[in-house]
Amino acid sequence: MTTLGRIASPLAVTLASVGLLVGRPLAMSALGVPEPGPDGLHVLRLLLGTSAYFGAAWLATRLAGLVLSGGGRGRRQRSPRLLQDLLAAAVFAAAALATIALVFEGSVLGAAATSGVIVAVLGFSLRGVMADVFAGIALGLERAYRIGDWVGIEGGPSGRVVEINWRATRIETLDRIQAVVPNGRIAQQRVTNYSAPRPHYRQQVRLTLDHALPAVEAKRLLAEAAAATPQVLPTPAPDARLVAHEPDGLVYVVRYWVPSFADEIDCRDAVLTAVDGALRRRAVPAPHQRHRLRLEQPDGRATVDALTMLRPGPGSAS
Repeated sequence: MTTLGRIASPLAVTLASVGLLVGRPLAMSALGVPEPGPDGLHVLRLLLGTSAYFGAAWLATRLAGLVLSGGGRGRRQRSPRLLQDLLAAAVFAAAALATIALVFEGSVLGAAATSGVIVAVLGFSLRGVMADVFAGIALGLERAYRIGDWVGIEGGPSGRVVEINWRATRIETLDRIQAVVPNGRIAQQRVTNYSAPRPHYRQQVRLTLDHALPAVEAKRLLAEAAAATPQVLPTPAPDARLVAHEPDGLVYVVRYWVPSFADEIDCRDAVLTAVDGALRRRAVPAPHQRHRLRLEQPDGRATVDALTMLRPGPGSAS
């Protein structure tokens, strides 16, 4: 729908209501319609005034939607739905308050009292929903995430944000399952945005290799294996770091950069597969879990210490 088509209906309702409200005597005189009585005039003014207020609110929300969405031009990122809904709610609330004031014939005290009672009743009935709404406002002000970002919620789902509305955030996981998470819960948990400030980020895998392989050679072998995988980003280049010297072996981390959160699982699989192939070609001995046993004779006089090595295999990775 074009821009003019989106605002045509609310603009027509607003102009017609205002025109009839202002030019009513002239229109009725021109049409030869007799003037209604005082009660009829009061009802007519209420109807036309209400129509004008809500028509103007309708027109304002349509114009605000066009501005926030970029007027439908280009590929500008969509504004969160929550912002548009909150703006529409505020505009229509102002129209409702103006209508109440019109009913009370401009009595601000009567309008304020009536609106206060309505707000109190609605607030008590919808206190859980209002908590989610205000949490959504806080998240929107902090700009923690946008539509299209890949996020992870502590104790909750991880995936791509597909919708942000007035009560909840809709997240689509890598398994194409959509989860609806209330904004109030998100505000109380730690949120990790994998798309900010840029979509690519660094990941790492942890491996334990046998002491027989020198650390310098092990780091070179692991870095070359990770760099040979086409799934990871070539720049910055993958590397390996020795992080611990334990009885079972030397512990390394292989660090590499993934293009986006959607590619993380494939990149991890590719790196581990490449590392496994490199270790097998190099015939690197597998790390062993060592246990020291103390052997005693029945009389308890003679003792023998033995070092056993358990869990032989092609390697270990975590």
